[in-house]
Amino acid sequence: MSILVDEKSRIVVQGITGKEGAFHTKQMLDYGTKVVAGVTPGKGGQKVEGVPVFNTVRQAVQKEGANVACIFVPPPFAADAVIDAAASGIEVIVCITEGIPVLDMVKVSGFLKGRDCVLIGPNCPGIISPGKTKVGIMPGFIHSRGHMAVISRSGTLTYEAVDQLTRVGLGQSTCIGIGGDPIVGTTFIDHLKRFKNDPDTEGVVLIGEIGGSAEEEAAEYIQREFNKPVIAFIAGQTAPPGRRMGHAGAIISGGQGKAEDKIKALQNAGITVAINLGVLGQTALKIMK
Repeated sequence: MSILVDEKSRIVVQGITGKEGAFHTKQMLDYGTKVVAGVTPGKGGQKVEGVPVFNTVRQAVQKEGANVACIFVPPPFAADAVIDAAASGIEVIVCITEGIPVLDMVKVSGFLKGRDCVLIGPNCPGIISPGKTKVGIMPGFIHSRGHMAVISRSGTLTYEAVDQLTRVGLGQSTCIGIGGDPIVGTTFIDHLKRFKNDPDTEGVVLIGEIGGSAEEEAAEYIQREFNKPVIAFIAGQTAPPGRRMGHAGAIISGGQGKAEDKIKALQNAGITVAINLGVLGQTALKIMK
């Protein structure tokens, strides 16, 4: 099994006629992903890599049965693209776009409440179930099929973790980049709950970073309810207070969000924390033996 997406998922790419949308549509198709439609308002009737383009998401749902959206829309319009997808009945929305205004995401969060859809991102690499489908921008070749899940706030660190896991022989069930913005659609806990009930997932690699309290909250949940091995890494251990490091949400402020606090919370919950990123794969292998 995998969570949220699999080989049956039918993807619509919003912003497919743009440079990034067209490029990654081809990469997804080459991986075997079922990209069945694209959406760019005003450009309906065109084709990109053989994929039909529609003016609205609702048309893509009605005519091609799309149930997963991947968004490459520029920041000023990305929030409306998410809302359009949700209103059209899309079940899983993956928003790659970086730089969406925080107030726009507040509006999105309010719109999604009570709706039966899952938002991954924004500012994320997406989600992949190795050997089945990838929805996003991650390099497919570093992934291998297996039983380790990966949940990460960082795109590039996701790739590093996956590469290390693959090299030590630990394939992956599903890998998710939840995004590094202050407001994201889903949290560590949201996906841990899914992996808890996934028989194909035997362990989880959790990659956090400075800023916010998502990792501390995940530690509490894991200690209380999660019964599978978890290996963690926290980025930003040398970051100075008050300075944003990479992601919009990666900032230490008000005495909260420091790496050492997150590491302590995870360790107190019985979670193995790799202090050095370079040994994450080997650490996971030792735990999973």
